Amino acid sequence: MEYATKTEIYQKIKKPLLERQRRARINKCLDGLKQLMIDLNGDSKILRMDKAEMLETTITFLQSYNRKMKTNQQHQQIPIDAFRNGYMNAVNEVSRVLASTPGMTVEMGKSVMSHLGRSYNRLQQQYQQQQVSYQSMKQQPLTVDCAPLSPASSGYHSDDSLSPVNSPVAAPSQQQQQVWRPW
Repeated sequence: MEYATKTEIYQKIKKPLLERQRRARINKCLDGLKQLMIDLNGDSKILRMDKAEMLETTITFLQSYNRKMKTNQQHQQIPIDAFRNGYMNAVNEVSRVLASTPGMTVEMGKSVMSHLGRSYNRLQQQYQQQQVSYQSMKQQPLTVDCAPLSPASSGYHSDDSLSPVNSPVAAPSQQQQQVWRPW
C-alpha cells in the first residue's frame, strides 16, 4: 500500500483549482479584449467568435491600425511642409510688393514683416505642441484590466487567496504581475 505525502495530496487537489483559476483569468482578459475590439472596431460580430478567431481578428486589426498610423504620420508631414513653403512664398511676395510700392515707409514694411514672422512662429509652436501631444498619446500602451478575479467571475471562493508563485521564466519586468504558470 502506497502512502502519499501531504505535499502530493495538496498538489493533486490544488493543481486543478489553480488551472481553473488560470483559465478564468484568461477568459476574463479575452472578454476585456473582446469589448475593446468592439469599441475600437465597431463590429459586433466579434461577440460570436470563438477565442482563436477573436485573437486572430485582434492581431489583424492591430497590424492594420499600426500601418494606418504610420501612413497617417507620413501624410501629415506633407501638408505641413506644403503650408510652410506656401507661407514663405507669400511672405517673400509681400516683401517684394512692399519694396516696390511707392510711398511705403521702412517702418511700415518692418511692422508688416515682423507681424508675419510672429504669426509664422506662433503657427510653428502650435504644430510642435500638437506633435508632442500626438507622440505621447501614441506611446501610451493600451491596457486591459484582467486580474484579479472576483468570486462571481470564476465561481471559486479562493480566487484572491492565491499568492503568485515565483517563476524564473515569467519575470521579464518588475511592473508585470507575476502569475503562476502550469508549465
